Amino acid sequence: MRFTRYILTILFFGCSILAHAQQTNAYTLQQCLDLAIKNNLNVKQSGLVMEQDRIAFNQQKENLLPSISGNASRGLSQGRGVNPVTNTYVNQSLTSDNYGVSGSLTLFNGLALQNAIKQASLAYQAGKMDFQAAKDLVTVNIITNYLSILENQEQLAATKSQLAVAKENLDRAEIYQKNGANKAASDVTDFKGVLASSQVAVITAQNSLNAAKLNLFQLMNTAYNRDAQFTDLNAQDIAGEYGISPDKVYETALQQLAMIKSATLKRESAEKYLKVTKGLLLPTLAINGGINTNYSSAGQKSMFIDSITVPTKAYVNTPSGKQPVYTTQANYASQNINYADQIKNNYGTYVTLGLNVPIFTNYIKRNNIALAKLSLLNYQYIEDNTRILLKQSIESAYYNMTAAYNRYQAITDQVNAYTESYRIYKIRFDSGVITSVDLIIAKNNLDAANLNLISARYDYFIYSKILDYYQGKLNF
Repeated sequence: MRFTRYILTILFFGCSILAHAQQTNAYTLQQCLDLAIKNNLNVKQSGLVMEQDRIAFNQQKENLLPSISGNASRGLSQGRGVNPVTNTYVNQSLTSDNYGVSGSLTLFNGLALQNAIKQASLAYQAGKMDFQAAKDLVTVNIITNYLSILENQEQLAATKSQLAVAKENLDRAEIYQKNGANKAASDVTDFKGVLASSQVAVITAQNSLNAAKLNLFQLMNTAYNRDAQFTDLNAQDIAGEYGISPDKVYETALQQLAMIKSATLKRESAEKYLKVTKGLLLPTLAINGGINTNYSSAGQKSMFIDSITVPTKAYVNTPSGKQPVYTTQANYASQNINYADQIKNNYGTYVTLGLNVPIFTNYIKRNNIALAKLSLLNYQYIEDNTRILLKQSIESAYYNMTAAYNRYQAITDQVNAYTESYRIYKIRFDSGVITSVDLIIAKNNLDAANLNLISARYDYFIYSKILDYYQGKLNF
């Protein structure tokens, strides 16, 4: 009984491991897309640039806030020096501390700060579009390679089917030869040659499939899994023509595509930067203020001790003679002022309103304006070129898709004709009317047509998905 439970436990865990392995080896298109976007370094770099643009945008907004700074210092002097409390010369060792807080706020600088905020905002939005464009590019590449795998899987299945038919024909020819019923002596060798060709075709198709899988895993930047299986998509039937003109696709792409939005936003950001550089030619009005205090070890104050009556040099005449004049004299002693009292008593504030008028700055600002104009012109060229390349790409994808559709339609008729032709040739061969050469030619024609049909169908499907991507409606 214990042995039975032990065996059942092993079987349970073995099935669980096998199911997990099968699940790990199965990939859907969405899983491939998620892995590729997660691991792609270009996408990660675009994300970093976008984050840098966000920080730069926040900084431009924060530049409107006042700048505040504090300072503290301690000094030690020997010999003759200035008493910072009395501002007189003394000849002694002094220790002094200074503390202060200052701030400034720009009130006007030709709207350069405001335009810089707008320029950084547009640059940040362009960064987000670049990030999306990087993910879109990975998406298109993954879908294209995923469909290439499915196409190679169908090609492999077709060649294996052709190999099975070739093996069946060879077996039949060998039986006919044993019975002396072959039409020609070369029937068996002819079919052996066909079998060898079919084996080569299977090997070639398998290698193409492996290469397509490897390419997909490299795009996903993950370890290659030779045993990976990929879920089929709805790429079996072609519904018909695409139903929309390339001009209409282009118009939609201008509104939907991230790379177009990015190019436009970068050009608009360059326009704002030009305004920033022009604004720096105008005067700057700023307000400054601060508080400060200090301490010195030489800081002293006089303290009253007592008073005494003492004679003066003056005399007054009285009937009894001259009498001295007395006065009251106060006695004082010097006492160091403590640290807290000095800090409190020496406290001071100031506020200034300053106007800075740029008169001559070695043409730096003028040259910055010239450079900003050239930068703007460059971004205009980039935007125009991006639109041109987009239009060319859409036209190429559209006409390649149309060619694939027409090719698919023609090859469909060809497959139907060769299928019927092969059926007739096989009946005639089995009846001994024709030789193996005629049958092999008919079979080769049918096999080539079937492979071309698979290729045309996937070409159409790939190019139609590229057009969907340009319109922002890529889905499966």
